[in-house]
Amino acid sequence: MAEQFVVALDQGTTSSRAIVFDRKSAIRGVAQREFTQHYPKPGWVEHDPREIWSSQLEVLHAAMRQADVRPEQLAGLGITNQRETTVLWNRKTGEPIHNAIVWQCRRTSAACDRLVREGHEALIQERAGLVVDAYFSGTKIQWLLEHVAGARALAERGDLAFGTVDSWLLWNLTGGAVHATDVTNAGRTMLCNIHRLEWDDELLELLGIPRSILPSIVPSSGLIGKTAPEIFAGTEVPIAGMAGDQHAALFGQTCFDVGMTKNTYGTGCFILVNTGEKAIASRNRLLTTPAWSLAAGSVTYAMEGSIFIAGAAVQWLRDSMKVISNAAESEYFATQVSDSGGVYVVPAFVGLGAPHWDSYARGGVFGLTAGSGRNHLIRATLESIAYQSRDVVEAMARDGSGTAEVQTMRVDGGASANDFLMQFQADILGTAVERPVVAETTALGAAYLAGLGTGFWSDREEIREAWKLERRFEPGMSEDERESLYSGWQEAVRRVRGWADE
Repeated sequence: MAEQFVVALDQGTTSSRAIVFDRKSAIRGVAQREFTQHYPKPGWVEHDPREIWSSQLEVLHAAMRQADVRPEQLAGLGITNQRETTVLWNRKTGEPIHNAIVWQCRRTSAACDRLVREGHEALIQERAGLVVDAYFSGTKIQWLLEHVAGARALAERGDLAFGTVDSWLLWNLTGGAVHATDVTNAGRTMLCNIHRLEWDDELLELLGIPRSILPSIVPSSGLIGKTAPEIFAGTEVPIAGMAGDQHAALFGQTCFDVGMTKNTYGTGCFILVNTGEKAIASRNRLLTTPAWSLAAGSVTYAMEGSIFIAGAAVQWLRDSMKVISNAAESEYFATQVSDSGGVYVVPAFVGLGAPHWDSYARGGVFGLTAGSGRNHLIRATLESIAYQSRDVVEAMARDGSGTAEVQTMRVDGGASANDFLMQFQADILGTAVERPVVAETTALGAAYLAGLGTGFWSDREEIREAWKLERRFEPGMSEDERESLYSGWQEAVRRVRGWADE
């Protein structure tokens, strides 16, 4: 019998990737393609759903060619995706009615302010586990229904479909046969009761969103559908895993025990801690979210702190400031100075996420002197990623999520390859940072969910044994220095708050 594999589709904010994994969790083939970012107005971010789909399909086939894997060798396919990004499409034609509104987009900030003023914040946190923010899908759907000509009429006829990116990919992979989302993505819409794992009529009514446009909610692991014949020249591959990118990363890091914590350094920065069967309500403006569901009716929860700008700050250094030519150079230049020289960068380009949730904050650079140079700016930008992570970890500890006792943080994502940043992260947290051999834990988590759903892997213990440590960063900074640096960061954050508030 030919060797079997699992393929994961990792649809991110700036690129689409596909990775083929073998039974030992080793990468056998990988392909990636960046796609276009659209910025129609300041603070607005859009993607073309057709380009998302075409780029994802392209890299799927490219990764399989690189791995020399035939479709009939695929035991399953898993999907992981940028969360909250919102697509509406015509059920009859399969065509999107507008560009996707990306999770970063702030166009619905005023609508969120109105929900808070009208006193709906407590209801939304209780049912959905979320703060009221433009980050989530609910007000994005509302905006599309109100601003795209004919959208409301299509919805009323039952001809309109909503999906986060997982649903959009699933619809296209199955040739329109399956319109579904998993519990982790549903839990990011501001429309799902995360305790009952179903769409909430009161939240739908609050935002004026008809139930007819919504996908069905399914577990994160188990058979969801099969690929349409045209995808793999007649071979139907089971689609058996689906989770939002950060939930998939938590699973890929094998954070199966309560209190285990991971930080993914991508476009943004996302810290999740496993809270087990308990959905802990945050008192410090963190998010309560389903971490995964391995069977109907069962769910593991997490608490999350979402940081909007992390790796995107390094892109800013490269593309806008032009002080580096590639992301890897940031580490070299940051280590050419002994410290940031008192410079702080707050990369609040689209506002501040957790635990501040300030849509009107904007980026700032503080502490410049005549002696400040390029290397100080680069170092301060990298340090800002670690400072923002500490903001979240401290809020988690205050909420009693278990992180106060955790001695390690598992890390992944592009910027986790930066040794300077990982050491500074350990120093500013006073906590050990562990980087695994396979850093592609988001895709790996999607593969694990699909492999468990088809029996390719027997159970979580088999998966846990595959996790291997590549490097552990131990904190080496004195407490006095740590607290002095962090105090400066808090002052810089205070100064950018509410900058763009009209």
